[in-house]
Amino acid sequence: MQDAVTTISVTETSSGSPSRAGERWRSVARNIFPFIVVGLLWEIVAWAGMFPPRLFPTLETVAHTFYALTVAGILPHHAIETLIRLLSGFALAGMFGVGIGILMGRSRLAEDIFLPLVSICAPIPGLAYAPLFLLWFGLGDFSSILLVGFVSAFPVIFNSWTGVKAVKEIWVRSAQSMGADDRRMFTHVILPGALPYILTGLRLGLAQAWRVLVAVEMLAAVPWGLGWLIFGARKFLNTDAMLAGIVVIALIGLALEKLVFQKIENYTVVRWGMVAA
Repeated sequence: MQDAVTTISVTETSSGSPSRAGERWRSVARNIFPFIVVGLLWEIVAWAGMFPPRLFPTLETVAHTFYALTVAGILPHHAIETLIRLLSGFALAGMFGVGIGILMGRSRLAEDIFLPLVSICAPIPGLAYAPLFLLWFGLGDFSSILLVGFVSAFPVIFNSWTGVKAVKEIWVRSAQSMGADDRRMFTHVILPGALPYILTGLRLGLAQAWRVLVAVEMLAAVPWGLGWLIFGARKFLNTDAMLAGIVVIALIGLALEKLVFQKIENYTVVRWGMVAA
């Protein structure tokens, strides 16, 4: 009887392993398929001659430029400078945005004070603030970082505030009935309940930070940065260099999503069963 059970267990394990491997490969294929389609369409348009080759290069030309700039150290240098500005500004947005959003959700007085200001400032395009920040704080990294933090804080504030307000009343009443004080109420009910919204706000804030940073790097007269590279290549019609810079932005964004946000989500709200894996 024991041998039969062992045989069944081994059979289930061996049959389950290929199933998991097949599911992994199917997931990879689903993720890669859109890029294959876009790449094929790009090559068709490039080889059809609808645009001049200098304005619409083939993927081979873009890959060659990407490799040449990477080996020369130019592209990594631009990427590192942009990433430092991005993470510095986004860290400010995360700290102040989450703090203000939670405070607005927990205090009616704070909501009455901050909500009108945030509602007025948030719809204004980020680049509209750029001249003011450059006049107030001068050219260079400092003004760029402050502008990125200021602009990207608004989605974080709104989503954090919404998350706190959206915490289910039954959770709060259950915690109160079990004698939870304010500190335990916040750490065990309010913050976990609002965390899915906060993570969404951080994702939106990061996208906002990318948009304003790439554009402001040229205005702020910084010597290095992916925005500076893209705008500089535009002047000389180096479309392949522009696309290489865009590819780096996409790769950094993908890495931050998979290695940071998704990991945080898996270790928190997914493990707690608040969102589906």
